[in-house]
Amino acid sequence: MAQGILGMNRRNTECILDLNPRACFPRVDSKRTMRDLCRQIGVPTPTLYAILAAHSALRHLPRLLARLDDFVLKPNRGAGGRGILVIVGRDKPGAGGDAFLRHNGQRLTLGEVSQHVSSILSGLFSLGGRPDEALVQQRVVPDDAFAAISYQGTADVRVILYRQVPAMAMLRLPTCLSGGRANLHQGAIGAGVDLDTGLTTHAVQRDRGVHTHPDTGAPLVGFAVPHWPQILEMSRRVAQATGLGYVGVDIVLDRRQGPLLLEANARPGLAIQIANRTGLLTRLAAIDRLREGTPGVALPTSDGKGLP
Repeated sequence: MAQGILGMNRRNTECILDLNPRACFPRVDSKRTMRDLCRQIGVPTPTLYAILAAHSALRHLPRLLARLDDFVLKPNRGAGGRGILVIVGRDKPGAGGDAFLRHNGQRLTLGEVSQHVSSILSGLFSLGGRPDEALVQQRVVPDDAFAAISYQGTADVRVILYRQVPAMAMLRLPTCLSGGRANLHQGAIGAGVDLDTGLTTHAVQRDRGVHTHPDTGAPLVGFAVPHWPQILEMSRRVAQATGLGYVGVDIVLDRRQGPLLLEANARPGLAIQIANRTGLLTRLAAIDRLREGTPGVALPTSDGKGLP
């Protein structure tokens, strides 16, 4: 791997502490606030069906869910994908009861779904363990382009922006090992994406290089991420609106609606460097020189070229 790796301590001091004002953190730490901000700047997000803000609201849950065949339950201030429950369908009464079906085939009763909402409200999944709100949100139906390189769940694109300029990107792909979640720590695949072309260049699983998806056998390198220019433009607009100088923007691609902003992160992880087989420090330094107007400077991309 190339030198120039950004470590945790340096990220915390020079990127997060220096460039991310604490007053701006609530804009991204709250998914509800982030959704409202995106509506103001014209960035599409998954539809928000309902907000449950207190345990007393649980009595309304049967009515709220009665009209929904599929949906996502998530904590408003959750982190790391914890507490997200994806419902992909329901059993019809004639097929053994009105159960809620998860992406892995598991069936949940209304009581079990209600208990999950109660756990969210109690702060079991929230930052700092504080009481939280439960969001009932549209389930994204993945773009067909990801069918061969994703297992069960929804792939997403992570773009890290430094001073509102895209510095590095990767595609996160669910696997059987990750339980259908696009979470690298649980075994999802991270595939580095060339900023200039939108093509995947390298892929890793559990920090080890992989060339094909372990569950589908499809090649992982050379995949063209759909809507790439639009993804980068959305990322820039979100970074500018949050007021954060170092931010991770997560975007999903819905089959019907195209790119949707999933969330933004004021403390994005560093595994993206492993997926791209290069360090962030080189990219950040190039962006600094670009902003200073140094002649002849181009931002290096993951294939060693530069962005004009």
